[in-house]
Amino acid sequence: MLLTEKIYVYSRELMDHRPSYEISEELKKRIVDSIFVSYGAKDAEPVKIGMKMLLPSKGKLNGRIYFTKKKASVDVATFINGCMTRFLDYNDTYLSKEALHPSDNIPPLISMASSMDLDGESLIRSTYVSYQILGALADAVSIRERGWDHVTYISISSASGLAALLDLDDKRFIHTLNLAINNNISLRQTRAGELSMWKGCTAGNASRNSVFAVMLAMGGFTGPGPIFEGEMGFFKQVSGEFDLDLTRDRVLKTMIKNYPVEYHAMSAVDAALSLRKKIRGFIRRIDVTTFDVAYRIIIKDPEKLRPKTKETADHSMPYIIAYTLNYGAPDLDAYDRKFLNDEKILSLIDKMTFNVSERFNSMYPEYLPVKIDILTNEGLFSEEVDVPKGHFRDPFTWDDLKEKGLKIMKDEDLVNRIMDAGKSLDTMSVNEFLDVITDVNTKG
Repeated sequence: MLLTEKIYVYSRELMDHRPSYEISEELKKRIVDSIFVSYGAKDAEPVKIGMKMLLPSKGKLNGRIYFTKKKASVDVATFINGCMTRFLDYNDTYLSKEALHPSDNIPPLISMASSMDLDGESLIRSTYVSYQILGALADAVSIRERGWDHVTYISISSASGLAALLDLDDKRFIHTLNLAINNNISLRQTRAGELSMWKGCTAGNASRNSVFAVMLAMGGFTGPGPIFEGEMGFFKQVSGEFDLDLTRDRVLKTMIKNYPVEYHAMSAVDAALSLRKKIRGFIRRIDVTTFDVAYRIIIKDPEKLRPKTKETADHSMPYIIAYTLNYGAPDLDAYDRKFLNDEKILSLIDKMTFNVSERFNSMYPEYLPVKIDILTNEGLFSEEVDVPKGHFRDPFTWDDLKEKGLKIMKDEDLVNRIMDAGKSLDTMSVNEFLDVITDVNTKG
């Protein structure tokens, strides 16, 4: 059986059966979480640029733009909503051979579902499909070290979820994958060196292309195949050969972020917060022990020592630790220009050394270990954290999610309304759910 056929059969099984209560509740949390973090980015510069340059837009199918009364062709709505979801680097995470963000799949599914007035239960089930396919890909093989960005996998998972949502037959489902993957291979340069706006928007672009693919396939358009096993296919050109283990549930191992930082820095924030309360005296030296994946992604580049953009700073463990020691937990303002040029932050960065521990390497990705040792003129202060809040070993409750929503939206009534709608998503239409979030900001 070709891999595309295997994905089709598996997706069909998930769509035909209601997920367990526990899985359904966790998926609802992640949908609500994606809305909260999108709200925090609705006025971000990349989102404003997208709105300015891509709207007005009208297509055969038109999806809704979050927090507005505007509609746009589904692919454009997907891109703009996807930029909102991802820009703050505050949406959920899955850690395995590849580290990625499963809720990047939610904007295309919501945009398409809104365009066709589909029900919330279908959204939940198709989100389940996307999460499961993405997690299986992340578990199978890392493409990061081959020079490809993880959003290449988003093109596969979002295409699978969209084709499942639209109940496509086997041929159209497979051609959706063929079309979505062939021209949607993303370079890892997105996350190398000084990071640009594209870091927070490339997943939106991947899923935008999946929307384009599914609409063509829905009409009978064919794509090149076999897309994985072919002579010039994905296995030979991108990943090497792999198979997908579709026997495990991955949703419960996805993690909601407690701070707007790249996930491998999450434990570092908790450790730095603890140290901030107990250190005394003048800081002479900061030694950080971490694991190899964190070192490669958020430490090794020289740009991480003097980040010039928000995108680089939230992917810089040195910056994140220094900010936390000076000002407390990072919030949505932690990457403002005044902090990027703050001498108190930069001077602490200059006192840091970073070491990779084989013990920590062996613990990842089941744990997220970090140890920070701070030497001052009054002694040595140390803190080690293996499991940050929001990790699958210490998961978010609905109350935790409400607290996060309040940090972002700062309005308890609005947060409660979105939470209540999310909890009842399986009993309403997607457009009824979007009516609730549109009411929070009726400008435009």
